[in-house]
Amino acid sequence: MTGMLLFSPLTIRGVELKNRIVVPPMHQYSAVKGFPTDWHLMNAGKFAAGGAGLVIVESTKVERRGCGTVGDLGIWDDAFVEPLKRLVKFIKQQNSVAGIQLGHSGRKARANRPWEGDGPLKQTPEIEDWDAWSPVAPSAIAHSDKWPVPKALARQEVKDLVQAWGQAARRAREAGFDVLELHGAHGYLVHQFLSERSNQRTDEYGGSELNRMRFITEITEAVRAQWPDDKPLFVRLSVEDSAGWGPEQSARLAKILKPKGIDVIDCSSGGITDQAPILGKEIKYSYQVPLSEYVRRQADIMTMAVGLIIHGDQAEQILEDGQADLIAVGREILNNPNWPLDAALKLGIEGPFRTVPPQFGWWLGTRAKRGFGTKPSTWQNGLKDTGNVL
Repeated sequence: MTGMLLFSPLTIRGVELKNRIVVPPMHQYSAVKGFPTDWHLMNAGKFAAGGAGLVIVESTKVERRGCGTVGDLGIWDDAFVEPLKRLVKFIKQQNSVAGIQLGHSGRKARANRPWEGDGPLKQTPEIEDWDAWSPVAPSAIAHSDKWPVPKALARQEVKDLVQAWGQAARRAREAGFDVLELHGAHGYLVHQFLSERSNQRTDEYGGSELNRMRFITEITEAVRAQWPDDKPLFVRLSVEDSAGWGPEQSARLAKILKPKGIDVIDCSSGGITDQAPILGKEIKYSYQVPLSEYVRRQADIMTMAVGLIIHGDQAEQILEDGQADLIAVGREILNNPNWPLDAALKLGIEGPFRTVPPQFGWWLGTRAKRGFGTKPSTWQNGLKDTGNVL
């Protein structure tokens, strides 16, 4: 194992990633009326400075009704473009590629933040547009017994939402993002259309598998009409949702989306019910990687693996085994924002400190030349045998 794949560049359309390490979209629930705050700059910025090749800003909503919580980011109005530019500029200054995910919560909208109890939000005077912020879905079917029944979208509303995604892509382009991801997973609106459990429509958006795929297919077309040909387009899928949608359906969908302009399938799982993802299977290191491998081989499309990928050699092995083209490191990079540097050191990459900005790398490199910092488990012997001090 050389580590060369994980730290090798990858060109997708006209965009080159300096390595295969991706920070996936992770909700921060910290926006103010849809607008990013200093928290978002810090959050995205630390990952870019930590050496990741691609940093994808969290699920950003294409319409107000699509907000999951009071803290969701928005991109449903041109007013959001300038504030988002600030995030893009800083990410790019760190020699990382800036991406953004476009989403809509559908029937899972108007919820508490997870650490505030999760589940449906209760009405308060502070929420001025409570009635306008009403959950919608393909059909009037609640997510579970504890969730409200959503309003079923009229056919024209579905058409309007398709265009809302297209206009959101335009705004993402104007903000300067270079990678776009469509959120089609985790029980949110696109996934709700794909699932027979949540979609019982009788028009062209429901019924057959192909009809249930129509919403994301039309979204892809509308987004590609606004998104430059030389910029990549990803889609995140719950490749297995434990409720009737599985790898075979995901591979068939990927085959449809690829010629329409999708470059990468981001392979996750679960979310259409309150049950744990991949119900009945052990949650362990790389537990979702087989989903990435299946879609990659069956649909002949690039994939991104995600899910309990914690160690650099683990990520490298996934790439060497041909199970994915990109590695998404989520919660572990929350724990260690310099994960790319840590992986480079442990994999023995030449010039590891060049993976981070010189404000970090120069100082760490000079310390390493003195024999410190690269073998964290030997400090006691080092002090005892040599008397070295930092």
